Amino acid sequence: MNSILPPIATQHPHSLIYHGDERIDPYYWLRDDTRSNPEVLDYLHAENGYTEAMLRPTEALQKTLYQEMVDRQLPDDSSVPYYLKGYWYRSRYLPEQEYPLYERLAARPDAPTELLLDGNERAAEVDFYDLGALEISPSNHWMACSEDVVSRRQYQISVRNLQTGEWLADRIENTSGDIVWSADSAGFFYVRLDEETLLPYQVWYHKLGSETAQDKLVYEEADNTYYLHISHSRSEEYLLISLSSTLSTEVHLLSLNTPQGTPTVFLARRRGHEYGVDHFQQHFYVRSNREGRNFALYQATDGAEQYWQCLLPVRDAILLQDFLLFRNALFVEEREAGLTCLRQLDLQGQEVRTIAVDDPAYVLWIGTNPDPENTEFRYGYASLTTPTTHYALDIASGERKMLKRQPVLGDFKPEDYQSQRLWITARDGTHVPVSLVYRKDQYQPGQNPLLVYGYGAYGLSEDPYFASSRLSLLDRGFIFAIAHVRGGEELGRHWYEQGRQLSKMNSFTDFIDVTDGILAAGYGDPKRVFATGGSAGGLLMGAVINMAPERYLGVVAVVPFVDTLTSMLDESIPLTTGEYDEWGDPRDPAVYQYIKSYSPYDQVKAQAYPHLLVVSGLHDSQVQYWEPAKWIAKLRKYKTDDNLLLLSMDMDAGHGGKSGRYRYFLDISLEYAFMLALADTGINSTSI
Repeated sequence: MNSILPPIATQHPHSLIYHGDERIDPYYWLRDDTRSNPEVLDYLHAENGYTEAMLRPTEALQKTLYQEMVDRQLPDDSSVPYYLKGYWYRSRYLPEQEYPLYERLAARPDAPTELLLDGNERAAEVDFYDLGALEISPSNHWMACSEDVVSRRQYQISVRNLQTGEWLADRIENTSGDIVWSADSAGFFYVRLDEETLLPYQVWYHKLGSETAQDKLVYEEADNTYYLHISHSRSEEYLLISLSSTLSTEVHLLSLNTPQGTPTVFLARRRGHEYGVDHFQQHFYVRSNREGRNFALYQATDGAEQYWQCLLPVRDAILLQDFLLFRNALFVEEREAGLTCLRQLDLQGQEVRTIAVDDPAYVLWIGTNPDPENTEFRYGYASLTTPTTHYALDIASGERKMLKRQPVLGDFKPEDYQSQRLWITARDGTHVPVSLVYRKDQYQPGQNPLLVYGYGAYGLSEDPYFASSRLSLLDRGFIFAIAHVRGGEELGRHWYEQGRQLSKMNSFTDFIDVTDGILAAGYGDPKRVFATGGSAGGLLMGAVINMAPERYLGVVAVVPFVDTLTSMLDESIPLTTGEYDEWGDPRDPAVYQYIKSYSPYDQVKAQAYPHLLVVSGLHDSQVQYWEPAKWIAKLRKYKTDDNLLLLSMDMDAGHGGKSGRYRYFLDISLEYAFMLALADTGINSTSI
């Protein structure tokens, strides 16, 4: 019998009144924007200590799982090199190193390898490190890189002279990480974040060697419901300033030859119109939903819509996701029946070939192709049973060659595993796609532990990808399933529209119905069902366990967006104002009540809940740490069971968890050990 008692958060009732509706939040005090309040930090440390103590019997398993995951990695792995402006570029890991080396090699026989940046050296003095961008100037003489060492997605830009190897004194703080060089290599554009909300809202131009105070403001977005991103056109003639909300976009252009100039709008924003622009060979190419929600592709000379020439029309069953231009070819990335497709077209939009795939559940994507003059098109492929594979397609002949398949060390054989594609009928008659995988020699109908993963938000499609870490579950008999619930974009734009705002409840009921459907099809033991999701997928987890707690033995919620209503009423939080089109604007009373009806924190009630592990990060800029902390505290007050309720708060990380290629597996090992222990022994909080 384990006598360890969980920490009990003190209650300080805080009144939140909106639309005449009063909510009393006893744990509101856990919010500390400075992340320095001793009382708050003490409570978080107490939760971490409790989690560590309760999971101590799984420590050996965690270590075993972690070592398995590490041992599958090639110690001296490297990326597939790509060519650009006279150099071959690659990233390369050294054995036992957490971060890669970034290198280039001049395209001549006697050229030495040139080290651009050593991630391990840059990360040596910090607990977190993320390289946002590494951009080489058109002259090949300068390198600008953006780095985050806090995990708040606030990037510092530094510049290196590649001829001398010296780092310049130039330092730019509080940026989004985007970098675009001017054509003359004399400076670069970057995006500054709002100091409070961290929203990207200003474009600046920095001239090398000058003081930051002398930087020129190029563009400022006044509407805080829009996010701002910069890139350069395929032709490298234009800076593209892309502004996007959930349902509207606007692009501004500035010649990279005149960095001190004034941007011009390509096509003014209008609600409901989403478009993206590229430029190559004196033409603009526009992906737009003006004629249908699944997007068409147009060729244009400017933003005058009446003159746009349609290259690829809107199709009801096929979503146009992306496109890429070459000198004599056009490649499009599409999605049909929930799966991706790559096609080669000529510059008039006529099909040349389709890239064929055999797996029942897979994902294809446009790879790294920085040079439009290249005679090869590079793309990626993976499935639930096939590691990430990089191919090169000869644009003229169609001949394909494999460049690299991600090595998986050990005894992994793809043929030992089986993937399936299912369609489950939801309660309203909608057919929801499911991708699942299991190890063949471990499969026993109706007897395997089952893990169902879901996300269902922002129109982001959850593809059937390969993860070597997942083998540690499959090899122990787990079935892994992806529920492609509404709110994603797997089946086209309508799939997203049916899972957002006042239709959000569909995401939650889809997930519950998919769980039931998988079990009814014989995949999984009804007594050993697990669920997991992160961020908006964590909201999904929170809603599901309020609505159908009895379905699941254990749930893992990662950086969960669970205090949905309170956050969407607070414009000081980074995600809020740009998310009204996703969740709805609760300043509208009807929207307020709808969000409240599913907001996991608001809907906690006196009932039995599954075993729950919540993973979060103190420095998360997307889902603030206090959301999962408050949720845990409230669940502990109301739940009527003795099941595990655990919070693992990483005091050094943010939304993406730990950095580093090996440290990344520590969180996964913890989550897997939690589920495996439950699946094998039926542990609870009094007997673990």
